[in-house]
Amino acid sequence: MFAPTRHWLKYVLGWAPANTQTTHAERECLKSYATGRRSLVEIGVMQGVNTGLLRSVMAPDGIVTGIDPHPKGRWGWSLDRWVAIRELRRSPAGKARLFRTTSEQAVKEWRDPIDFMFIDGDHSWAGIQHDWTHWSPFVQVGGIVALHDSRAQEGSPDHDSIRFMHEVISRDPCFQIIDEVDSLTIVKRVRS
Repeated sequence: MFAPTRHWLKYVLGWAPANTQTTHAERECLKSYATGRRSLVEIGVMQGVNTGLLRSVMAPDGIVTGIDPHPKGRWGWSLDRWVAIRELRRSPAGKARLFRTTSEQAVKEWRDPIDFMFIDGDHSWAGIQHDWTHWSPFVQVGGIVALHDSRAQEGSPDHDSIRFMHEVISRDPCFQIIDEVDSLTIVKRVRS
């Protein structure tokens, strides 16, 4: 049995939690900035740990949208998607949507303002550039964008998203860095 299937079986039996690449401190930070928000978007859902967390702290009438292509595995379905759906069902707050598509496809149809966004998808320069360029205009003044793998960490890969954070996002006059935890950077839209 290969590792993803073994983990899925342990998850189903309650012997292991869903997988996440965020640290406990990063999840606490996400929770503090997402609390009470009404329109939340996460790019890069994986197994839905953070999407479920966002749902659990958002406003009772809020909506959280998770975007991830969740490619089908060798049996024709995605273990990650199945786990993400279960994680989202843990909280009854508001409404949750899980779009099985890429960020590039989802933004073509997007029209709603966003007051909290978590970008944790494609960490290549082209990927983060696309997400920032096309999604950040939807973030309202006072809204928050959390960017994962945007700060260098000892022993972690040097993602393009770290360079993009320093060379582009930190210089964007519409946004201000307000917090940093582990590999996570929190920025706030201060003007349109």
